[in-house]
Amino acid sequence: MRSESSTYTILGMLSIQPMSGYDIRKEIADSLAHFWHGGYGQIYPALKQLASQGMIEEQAGAAGGRADRKVFSLTTRGRAKLRDWLTQPPQTQTPRNELLLKLFFGRLVPSEASERHVLQFRQQQQQLNGACRELETQLLATQARHSDLAYWLMTISYGRHLSRALIAWSDETLQALRRERKDQTTRKPRAR
Repeated sequence: MRSESSTYTILGMLSIQPMSGYDIRKEIADSLAHFWHGGYGQIYPALKQLASQGMIEEQAGAAGGRADRKVFSLTTRGRAKLRDWLTQPPQTQTPRNELLLKLFFGRLVPSEASERHVLQFRQQQQQLNGACRELETQLLATQARHSDLAYWLMTISYGRHLSRALIAWSDETLQALRRERKDQTTRKPRAR
């Protein structure tokens, strides 16, 4: 997580319920990982900074867990900052995709190498699609009355749609790579 994104991720997690740094880390891994990856090393420094800015506060007498466990809650100021950020247009982020980079230069290696990469990617997308289905089922069973459920399901739907589209792209790309391999075997070598 970059510093600014970690700020809003933490504020967002605390808008759901008070949490410790460990709880925030676990919830990010359990609920946001299908679309947001963060550096967990930023959580505790961000908590300290947010507390010093009056955006969050430590809850007195936090129940459960270790005696020295710090549980934080969102302040009115923190909730206002989060709401302001939520109304701003999202920043467009240029994706970095090593698979596409390798495909772009793919003529330099036998097409079988590119096929292996795409097959592995396709398998990962199938796993992601299955994980999204499982998460959706779990949320519907355990959080049916939660006020955020509809929004959580929207993000899961995005993951499912994206993984299905990438599986279709993988199938199309594999066909193209196989045609390219066939064409390579029938082409005459170029004169140098």
